[in-house]
Amino acid sequence: MPESRSEYIKLIAEIMEIRKRSDKPMACIHTYGCQQNVADSEKIKGVLYLAGFDFTEDAEEADFILFNTCAIREHAEDRVFGNVGALKNIKRRHPSVTIALCGCMMEQKSVADRIYKSYPFVNIVFGTHSISRFPELYYNQLVNGKRIFDTCDDNTIYEDVPTLRDKEFKGWLPVMYGCDNFCSYCIVPYVRGRERSRSSEAVISEARAMIEAGYKEITLLGQNVNSYGKGLDEDISFSELLRKIDAIDGDYILRFMTSHPKDCTHELIDTIAESKHISKHLHLPFQSGSNKILKAMNRRYTREKYLDIIAYAKSRIPDVSLTSDIIVGFPGETYEDFCETLSLIKEVGFTSLFTFIYSRRPGTPAAKLPDVATEEEKGKWFTELLKTQEEIAASRCRSMVGSTERVLVEEVNEKNGLLSCRTSGNIIVEAQGDDSLIGTFCDVKVTEARNWILRGEFI
Repeated sequence: MPESRSEYIKLIAEIMEIRKRSDKPMACIHTYGCQQNVADSEKIKGVLYLAGFDFTEDAEEADFILFNTCAIREHAEDRVFGNVGALKNIKRRHPSVTIALCGCMMEQKSVADRIYKSYPFVNIVFGTHSISRFPELYYNQLVNGKRIFDTCDDNTIYEDVPTLRDKEFKGWLPVMYGCDNFCSYCIVPYVRGRERSRSSEAVISEARAMIEAGYKEITLLGQNVNSYGKGLDEDISFSELLRKIDAIDGDYILRFMTSHPKDCTHELIDTIAESKHISKHLHLPFQSGSNKILKAMNRRYTREKYLDIIAYAKSRIPDVSLTSDIIVGFPGETYEDFCETLSLIKEVGFTSLFTFIYSRRPGTPAAKLPDVATEEEKGKWFTELLKTQEEIAASRCRSMVGSTERVLVEEVNEKNGLLSCRTSGNIIVEAQGDDSLIGTFCDVKVTEARNWILRGEFI
């Protein structure tokens, strides 16, 4: 048997040179869910690229099809099952194609059992802890043709997995994996395991390599980046890690997500304020403005503590852009509780919000809690929340008209042909310009506000 990852990759390449259906073996990768899933898919693409694969969006063309799944909300799971079912016909037309499922859903035994019993055309199933073993799993499936289910509990961090990033100037950089918070509504600690941090040497080395390769935006990833460093032999905090990366010479912007309010310190905010490259944007999910609901969520902070953090951030970082996550309709939430969320939104003045109606996740403590609100009531609250935030966002955008912003030009908006750019505060600005500007920093004068999006002119 091969003894290393590179040997497995080489053998996969040899097999696929014979089995490929076109000039090169083709892979179709579909990623659901969060940025961490995107980063995981980039590692899988790295393996396939080294094995000679090219990539396609059309599953009909592919020799290898992968769905990287998300378990955060029920709707995401339903979409996956529906789309997996549609692959049956592709497998019937092209029996040699390998169909694989990975990600958070596959770490749930009930889901893996359902795939095994009801989707016999799926060849490989592996969980979040098995990404580093993907070359071995794929090789074994190609050689013996048997279905492979691998959902191990290996919490080891492997640093030598190849990565093929989706974009040439924006990249994800995981600094830690897993979560120890066990919020009562969240399945993540159960499917991604407990917190474990990468060494600062590995993170800084990868960041430096990305900067030297021309990456203009690097986003550090973790379920709770503020607790980075726990369990490491070295004594280092996330703030210290940020300072070390920020010290690397280059023209780039450094972002991070996600921060947990219970671990968000003045030191972290000071680091942002004093940095050269760190985005003046803080994504700090508060989930609910009601202390009663926060306690039921097991969030381990209060409304008052959250507002204290926000007040300090505003005092240290002029024009800081604040974004957050909110869950509407948590079990036990009343309209009075919801109104406390609305009042917090108005007090803070968020740039934008990621809002969700509560999705019951089997296996979490919240799934057993009684509910007092109907789905119709939750829907009305949700609409009221969106209307409130739309007014706040529109007001903030109007206040930026006439200002000059340094932006990273990201892409062409296919609907209107304008270049879509992003400020340090993570606000989108659209402007007329040449495609050659994509991937560069430019100055834009803001001329118009359109709710969540600004319009401007390149200077």
